[in-house]
Amino acid sequence: MIIALSIRSFLLIERLDIEVAQGFTALTGETGAGKSIILDALGQALGDPANRKFVRKGEDQASVLAEFCLPPDHPVWTILSEQGVDASPFETLMLKRVISATGPARAFINDQPASAGLLQAVGETLVEIHGQHAASGLMKPAQHRSMLDLFAGNEALLAECAATWKTYQDKRAAREALEADLAEAEEHYAWLTSAAEELDALAAEPGEFDRLSGERGVLMHSEKIAESVAESVAACDESDIEGALARASRSADRVLRIDGLEASDGPLSRAARAAAEALERALIEFGEARSALDALADAAVHDPESLEKAEQRLFALKAAARKYAVEPDELSDLAADIAHKLEMFDAPEQHVEKARSEEKDAAARWRTIADRLSQARQTAARQLEASIETELKPLKLDRTRVQVRFDEIDEDASGAMGRERVEFEVETNPGAGFGPLRQIASGGELARFSLALQCVLAESNAVPVMVFDEADQGVGGAVAAAIGERLARLAASRQVFAITHSPQVAAAASAQWLISKENSGGSGLGQTRLSSLDADARHEEIARMLSGARITEEARAAASRLLEDV
Repeated sequence: MIIALSIRSFLLIERLDIEVAQGFTALTGETGAGKSIILDALGQALGDPANRKFVRKGEDQASVLAEFCLPPDHPVWTILSEQGVDASPFETLMLKRVISATGPARAFINDQPASAGLLQAVGETLVEIHGQHAASGLMKPAQHRSMLDLFAGNEALLAECAATWKTYQDKRAAREALEADLAEAEEHYAWLTSAAEELDALAAEPGEFDRLSGERGVLMHSEKIAESVAESVAACDESDIEGALARASRSADRVLRIDGLEASDGPLSRAARAAAEALERALIEFGEARSALDALADAAVHDPESLEKAEQRLFALKAAARKYAVEPDELSDLAADIAHKLEMFDAPEQHVEKARSEEKDAAARWRTIADRLSQARQTAARQLEASIETELKPLKLDRTRVQVRFDEIDEDASGAMGRERVEFEVETNPGAGFGPLRQIASGGELARFSLALQCVLAESNAVPVMVFDEADQGVGGAVAAAIGERLARLAASRQVFAITHSPQVAAAASAQWLISKENSGGSGLGQTRLSSLDADARHEEIARMLSGARITEEARAAASRLLEDV
């Protein structure tokens, strides 16, 4: 739900901060007071195309910020995560739009810069706006199929259809690739055979080129390495370090054997023991070092023959890589690929038949699921038509008939979503014939049709906020009351706003805002203001809506009855 809306320097609104409650809120006021401006401002926060005309005269920029509180399982969190936007499902979500009077508009999600496209994608999951000329998805036939699937509860079937379609496409791609490989093998059989023989003889191994390059670098310096090791061995032998350490160790031992010193714990005896132990360790470690030098000398042998073999092998690998236009370490993969193509050529029909059979089976599984999805849609369409018509009768559209039209589409054009296109059609007068909703229904009819559809889809629609702009246009009395009752019903599971001139609709709301226009002193600019009405003020406003500028006692009494009936 929306919990706050802040608007700055937007047309007639200089500054407006709204804290929003749950349930159904009615927005009322005189014509021209600025109700549609608030709707325009909200649309900017939801990603509608920006326009500099929205910036209040004399100001550098306009801004709109909408703050939402959403459940952790709302799909918007997945969208934001996929787009790399930092957002927590356990905190509020803020959408902001800044419109410059001279430069480009900017969009922000949780104070992070975002594209207008992302803002719009996010906004579509949060708010649906239904009005005289924009009944949300009703004006977009491409969304009618999704609405029908939502009503039918086809989520599992849709997921299965998408999965089987992907498998079908993967199998078809595999078959096409196989046929292409076979065609290539047949056309270039001689070349492939020759290449296979050459690569088999070369027997390149994965990682061999890098390994040999490293070994070659060592072998090129093997003579210097051997010389350095020999110098180390000679230095140890010529210096007789081991002999010197042995003599020193024996001398320290003799000191310790002096009568009375070995059992003593005085400074001299401690120093003597420490010296003897250190000399013993040094003698042992020198012996280990000397052994290590011997092992190094054995390994550090200058081997010109090994160097020559490594260089020849590297040259052969480079030559083959150049010939076949691959990297040296890709030669083993190339050999395996060519061997695979030749293997298929040995039994082409067997491989192709297997691939075709797998593709055929995958296609059959997809068509079975697609047919089940089509049947589920057909069944749900009849139920949806009847449910919408039931809702339309109290809305003064009892002569309106509804039908869901199905058009079969090409398999490759449907795929994951099934095999048909869906569009809602209406017949507003008996015998006039059905036609596209967007072409036949008037503005008022479209708004009421949208309300009826939303009532039918109430349990399955995940959009948490709905805005209805004058769904009551051109009606009154019982029809307006029916509209108010349906808006209140929708508000049981989501947040609903309705811009209305109908006292019946306003009385059905759980909260009411009054939108008014005031002069702004000498600036010449009007100022739109919004006030949340308490019970007394609300009673007076509904009475005004009933009687006009002069509020009569009869109007007040009628307002009381309307509010009591809710």
